[in-house]
Amino acid sequence: MMKKFHIKKGDKVKVISGAHKDSEGVVLRVVTEKDRAVVEGVNLIHRHNKPSAQNPQGGIVKREAPLHISNLMLIDPATGEATRTGRTKDENGKSVRYSKKTKEVIK
Repeated sequence: MMKKFHIKKGDKVKVISGAHKDSEGVVLRVVTEKDRAVVEGVNLIHRHNKPSAQNPQGGIVKREAPLHISNLMLIDPATGEATRTGRTKDENGKSVRYSKKTKEVIK
């Protein structure tokens, strides 16, 4: 069974704890097996690549490393502030996320 998280790919999130606290970015992917998410421009690491046929120069590449999902908070698209999320059923009986601050359905 697939876990359900308070954020998903494409959401704008804010980092609420850790070395990158108060950073904001868009979720690029969610790693459900490890409860982590990769956020654009946050938690950058340097990857040292050996020269290869595709990349004869080699070199150092910056890329995003995953953050634990508990350190992320969704930014409400309506207000632009970080908010907690809840789940409720819509008129079709489908589960949807809503902002706990504004009570508005998110996407």
